Amino acid sequence: MSNTLLTVIGFSIIFLATTAGASLVFFFRKEMSPKLNALILGFASGVMVAASVWSLLIPSIDGAESYGNWSFVPAAVGFIVGGIFMVVIDKIVPHIHGGTNEEEGPHSNLKKSAKLFLAVTIHNIPEGLAVGFAFGAAGASGEHGAFISALGLALGMAIQNFPEGTAVSLPIKNATGSRKKAFLYGAGSGVVEPVFAVVGYFLASNLVAAQPWFLSLAAGAMIFVVAEDLIPDTKLLKYPHYGTWGVMTGFVIMMILDVALG
Repeated sequence: MSNTLLTVIGFSIIFLATTAGASLVFFFRKEMSPKLNALILGFASGVMVAASVWSLLIPSIDGAESYGNWSFVPAAVGFIVGGIFMVVIDKIVPHIHGGTNEEEGPHSNLKKSAKLFLAVTIHNIPEGLAVGFAFGAAGASGEHGAFISALGLALGMAIQNFPEGTAVSLPIKNATGSRKKAFLYGAGSGVVEPVFAVVGYFLASNLVAAQPWFLSLAAGAMIFVVAEDLIPDTKLLKYPHYGTWGVMTGFVIMMILDVALG
């Protein structure tokens, strides 16, 4: 495959996987079981943690070799900035945390379904950026192997987006009473991923010197989502050990993908 085709596939599958997962709302007659919900949340966490380390932080450090003994600086600073970025998003976008039903952001008269949608949409932003930065770095290097590695990251994001799409659409179905609306909300929450992937691609490919900072920023944003929402939500459920094994499984799968394709 050409590098361009690999990029198109990478940007597409992260959205298509979310849409496919959201479509399962038409087949679920009942709410998702707590065990399955814990597994999905944990699995997404594991994938994001492994992707942050192997696909983002390590390449960030490797790409800062010119800093000498200070090559850790872009990774460390960008990581913290990524967390701050997510805090700012949390403060300016009204949304509801699914696990606690806690509202964040400015006061809004939006319906609960819309706020649930916005909460998941926020979480998808760093995933899109991560994929975009990885492909942008590959584009700047021009190496086919770098594009294969970036595709591995996109594939990992897509694998966890499929069950996540289901986990998004089912609560919205309960809030709206409509499977069609739930599907549209679930699919729509994934639209930001290819959009921010394109943004990340152009930033990383045109600002080559800033690539290590961009990669670590995406890692910090994803780890913030994991630590702030996903793992705490698994502990609120009746079967937290399922969430733990979900984390372990997701981490291993993403690690294997990155090593095998990297």
